[in-house]
Amino acid sequence: MGNRRRAPERGRTKPAVIGGMIAVVVGGAGFGVYALYGGGAAADDSNSASDAKPVKKGPLSATEVKSTATAFLTAWQSGDVTTAAAATNDTAAARTLLTGYGKEAYIKNVTLTAKKRSGDAVPFSVKGTVAYKGGLTKPLAYESELTVVRRAKDGKPLVDWHSAVVHPDLKDGDKLVTGEAGTPPVKALDRDGGELTTAKYPSLGTVLDGLREKFGKTAGGKAGIELRVIRAEAKSKDAEGSARTASDETPDKTLVELSKGTPGTVRTTLSPGLQATAEQQVAKKAKSSAVVIRPSTGEILAVANAGHGFNTAFQGSLAPGSTMKIITASLLIDKGLASTNKEHPCPKFSTYGGWKFQNDDKFEIKDGTFKASFARSCNTAFISQAKELSDDDLTKQAQQVFGLGMDNWAIGVPSFDGSVPVQSQAQMAASLIGQGGVRMNPLNMASVVATAKTGTFHQPYLVAPTVDKRTLAKASRSLSADTQAQLKELLQYTAAAGTAAEAMAGLGPDFGAKTGSAEVDGQKKPNGWFTAWKGDLASAGVVQQGGHGGETAGPIVAALLKAGSAS
Repeated sequence: MGNRRRAPERGRTKPAVIGGMIAVVVGGAGFGVYALYGGGAAADDSNSASDAKPVKKGPLSATEVKSTATAFLTAWQSGDVTTAAAATNDTAAARTLLTGYGKEAYIKNVTLTAKKRSGDAVPFSVKGTVAYKGGLTKPLAYESELTVVRRAKDGKPLVDWHSAVVHPDLKDGDKLVTGEAGTPPVKALDRDGGELTTAKYPSLGTVLDGLREKFGKTAGGKAGIELRVIRAEAKSKDAEGSARTASDETPDKTLVELSKGTPGTVRTTLSPGLQATAEQQVAKKAKSSAVVIRPSTGEILAVANAGHGFNTAFQGSLAPGSTMKIITASLLIDKGLASTNKEHPCPKFSTYGGWKFQNDDKFEIKDGTFKASFARSCNTAFISQAKELSDDDLTKQAQQVFGLGMDNWAIGVPSFDGSVPVQSQAQMAASLIGQGGVRMNPLNMASVVATAKTGTFHQPYLVAPTVDKRTLAKASRSLSADTQAQLKELLQYTAAAGTAAEAMAGLGPDFGAKTGSAEVDGQKKPNGWFTAWKGDLASAGVVQQGGHGGETAGPIVAALLKAGSAS
């Protein structure tokens, strides 16, 4: 992409010093507290004589951070919810969740151990026992972290309250509950009948949780007794302030299984060989995600994320950069504003709506064709056409031809279906090159290149619609024969001789690809994107903060297409 940044892409003993850690030990009728931080901090919220003193400002001292953490952890560990909550900057929310920790989650005998602070943050470990009715018990252990902040009105240091302080899997509004699971477990199978587990495929955790949430009650299983994260029911908002719908939500999550349920069985479309390759490939690049689908049917054959806490591949909402030019090119061809082998402007700069756009390294192509501009990913070749378009043209093309942004995909687990909002002026122009308000993920972009390959949108799916009689989304029209032929030629040329050529070497001739890099405010490097097809396989990947897509996401996608073609 160009250099302009546009896209904004969860009984007390006397304290003593012991080896640099807080150790809070509870057992039997009594407990002991051993505090590294030189004594506990008062957890009350009163102002008394301090009202006359100047409000303390500026960075927190090490003593303030340590003593505040000590006070909070000591009170929580001892079961003094009122004092613990008063040591935070959201007393009501903290009291509710900490009360539920014992009364709804049935977590007893808690031991908290603070570790070496890092600035204003204090990591700590939690050990306890989940003790449910009828003598069911299981140990519980995990790591968490708190951050101390200074309250503006009086300068008092307090724990910055978020539900994640109690457990890292909690988002604000979520809660911990132990009891009969709301949904029975499921045994997820790949397309060949093999069981899908996180031990075998580490990044499938969120997918398996989603399958249970969707199919647990209908797959024939029986629920067990579990400690689970129960997600908030109220709609939340994403990073851009847009309301998230039920399909965007993260499913409930099992933390401890006290008694086993009987799982039902759900068969997916995942290919064991491709899934294994996807796991291996994303493990090579931090913050990478990838998807493989079958263009002729929409079956999802693989999905993997380097980070296992959030399914960026299915639920990510990121500016797609120049991979969006696939959709824009189809629009320009449809409207007669561009043609593969006709001359097309690619100047160093192009201005629209008060913004001056440029190409990477300010290159230009003199007397070049639209194919040359597409293959080299010339931004100005697309920006120069903004004046010929209506504000909603790109939105309509994305929805009507590529099936995006309608919030109606039903793939079998939570997913984000892409967003191409109607925009005007400079933001509309930026959308043409995958910036502005456009948001996608690897699943969306694999579908885009698959539609370019076949000419018709086939909604991706992980579980066959016949399993639960759900209706797959459809696009209102297909690409015209002429537009599809030109679009395929653009993608094939890019894979053979353009910015995607190095990654796609040796995979032709039935192939096509597009690279992209999306600038994000606050990032030194852009997000690198790559989407491609080979035969009846389509794949897309992103490496966040990776740099140019051909160098970062390209090798991941190419390896997946090569593995799929060989199997």
